[in-house]
Amino acid sequence: MQSFTAFSAAHWAAIIACVFVCAGIVMYRRQLRIGSRSRIAAGIIAAMLAGLETALYISYTIQGEWTVWSLPFELCTMTLWMSVIMLLTRSRMLYNVVVYLGTLGALQAMLTPDLVENFPQFRYFHFFLGHIGIIAASVYMTAVERMRPTLRSLPIAVLALHLLAIPGAIINTIAGTNYMFLARKPEGGSLLDILGPWPWYLLELEPIVWVMCAILLGIVTLVDRIAWRRKHV
Repeated sequence: MQSFTAFSAAHWAAIIACVFVCAGIVMYRRQLRIGSRSRIAAGIIAAMLAGLETALYISYTIQGEWTVWSLPFELCTMTLWMSVIMLLTRSRMLYNVVVYLGTLGALQAMLTPDLVENFPQFRYFHFFLGHIGIIAASVYMTAVERMRPTLRSLPIAVLALHLLAIPGAIINTIAGTNYMFLARKPEGGSLLDILGPWPWYLLELEPIVWVMCAILLGIVTLVDRIAWRRKHV
């Protein structure tokens, strides 16, 4: 079977699916707030995310693929489980982190997938459904539960990113892994390719992270202001 190719039909299908899911949540946000629909919808997203990761762990077990590379130290894996807890508990603290790190990390992964398996293999669905679910979780909490990223929560998210990187950095040093791409750039290509070589790209990422989080905050703030003006005109 042909390996995955960026911006192939399979890739575009996943991107379009992500757009439709997020747009659907925003469009039907008022209906989702009625009665128990909010908790049911949040539970469905959480169950999908948890189910995907559980299925991955089962596949590791069945195929005997448990290795040091199977540990949950990738940023998107950690934000996936944080998204599950956030959806089930309505945690504002987790939202402050996931809305920045989960959204931006999953979006980067959607656009530049570090993926070998192609449609219709399991890892293709695990990769894209998982990242779509992470983005959808933050969109859901923002649009339906009316939580918002704030300027005060931005440095908290950046601090959390550095703390989350510690376990992966330790394992990378010991076992030669590449969790969170801290040891080297992904072989399949990514946005990191426009930056300098290791370790300089890690330093260059510092201001980029701040800028990207600020842009996300600005987009949400702008959308809120536009909606407020339309309501009061």
